[in-house]
Amino acid sequence: LWSMLRNRRFGEYKFRRQVPIDRYVADFVCHSAKLVVELDGSQHVESERDVIRDAVIARHGFRILRIWNNELTHARDSVLDAVWHALQHTTEGDHP
Repeated sequence: LWSMLRNRRFGEYKFRRQVPIDRYVADFVCHSAKLVVELDGSQHVESERDVIRDAVIARHGFRILRIWNNELTHARDSVLDAVWHALQHTTEGDHP
């Protein structure tokens, strides 16, 4: 996923990887869009820990887009579309 997000491949949106937010480390973050992209495997299905983690990250003003490993493997174009859609739908005042 990092190879698809890096080097401003989404225009003006810059992603960083492994970004600390509070006591957690987000997989990928676009600060200007206040978007966190998490790449998840089966261990994340209905994880109470993830619900708490998401709430903490959201309190810092971020939206979270979760992408499943199998989606990345089998539907790469759909993943890219989902990221682009999430970037385009920032809340007013979030984007420079």
